[in-house]
Amino acid sequence: MKFVAVKEFDDYISAHILMGRLKEENIICHLKDENTITTAPFLSPIFGGIKLMVPEAQAERAFEILNNWEKERVS
Repeated sequence: MKFVAVKEFDDYISAHILMGRLKEENIICHLKDENTITTAPFLSPIFGGIKLMVPEAQAERAFEILNNWEKERVS
């Protein structure tokens, strides 16, 4: 199964909140580079932050959920 990054974060709290949101929608997901960024935050620009990874087949649905979540936050 090929995984793709659907969002990047500078902090683990936001990453975990959105990962939980995707899991509520039965999207398989995990965080990549979480431990590297959490233990050495100065490396975030090098690694591109904490990445929220989902299977390529579920990426479109994950983007929809994340976009709706962003719209709800702004409102």
